[in-house]
Amino acid sequence: MRAVVMRSSKLVVDTVPDPVPGPGEALVRTLACGICGSDLHALQHADKMVDSARESGAPFLMDPSRDIVMGHEFCAEILDFGPNTSSRLKAGDRVVSMPLLLRPPRIEAVGYSNDFPGGYGELMLLTAGFLLEVPNGLATEHAALTEPMAVGLHAVETAKMQQSDVPLVIGCGPVGLAVIAALKLKGIEPIVASDFSPMRRRLAATLGAHVVNDPAEQPAIAAWQQIAKLRPAVIFECVGVPGMIDRLMKDAPRAARIVVAGVCMEDDRIRPMMGINKELSLHFVLGYQPHEFAGTLNAIADGRIDVAPLITDRVDLDQVPGAFETLRHPDAQAKILVVPGRH
Repeated sequence: MRAVVMRSSKLVVDTVPDPVPGPGEALVRTLACGICGSDLHALQHADKMVDSARESGAPFLMDPSRDIVMGHEFCAEILDFGPNTSSRLKAGDRVVSMPLLLRPPRIEAVGYSNDFPGGYGELMLLTAGFLLEVPNGLATEHAALTEPMAVGLHAVETAKMQQSDVPLVIGCGPVGLAVIAALKLKGIEPIVASDFSPMRRRLAATLGAHVVNDPAEQPAIAAWQQIAKLRPAVIFECVGVPGMIDRLMKDAPRAARIVVAGVCMEDDRIRPMMGINKELSLHFVLGYQPHEFAGTLNAIADGRIDVAPLITDRVDLDQVPGAFETLRHPDAQAKILVVPGRH
């Protein structure tokens, strides 16, 4: 099959062996796969990602010196099942799935595995028990955004928002936009969002932000204070650059909760006394729970989360390297979908 391969910190389009499903697995054809910011990080900082995973005890690791077919935000079509695999689903069904493959004795992260390809290839293997059928009528492209939107829902659920809380979303890239959509889904308002990019501010308003702020004109915390007054602050850090957490700790009001959803690949520094003096809470989040993933699919299917505005371009496999370069400029795109069969 054809696939986009991460090889020696570059992306190349190549032919790789077709995957063969084992017991409990499904062979699927990729219909659409989103390009994630984490994939951009992996291309530049794979060694740091591996080091962090190893030190934190993550159950899956990749070897950057070997080929990797990335892609973990996908919608796919079932082609076949491995031996001794029972499923209520059948060939031809469209599905989404948490990007995990359970092949004992290991758990493989689909999209960050050396041995099993992700959605930047024509074919993938998925754990049959994780497959969720795409409801009839839901567009394939919209279903493919289940995974990134579930990240936002998990961040909001982890924050344990109270009715009196006023959220501030820092950074309106795909993660920040997913958080805004989840806040709207949960009926939390008003939502304040901040980003330098005019395009991302427009998307933030479209997805449910009540106030959008340009930090070049006014500090984000000042925009939040005008709306929140003395209500409690829950700040979602969705940028992931060095210095951002420390800056938010400095700007945050007393007793604020800071939820870190942005992926920072560099070493960073904070001042603990700043958090101590203000009694701040700092919470890091990753991924989602299975019920949050399924709930996100249902919310997209019934229209409670509108993902259509997020999709700003579609590319075939040959165009993926160029799409990665485009995504390094935040005013150009939001979510680019890889469609392997697109011509």
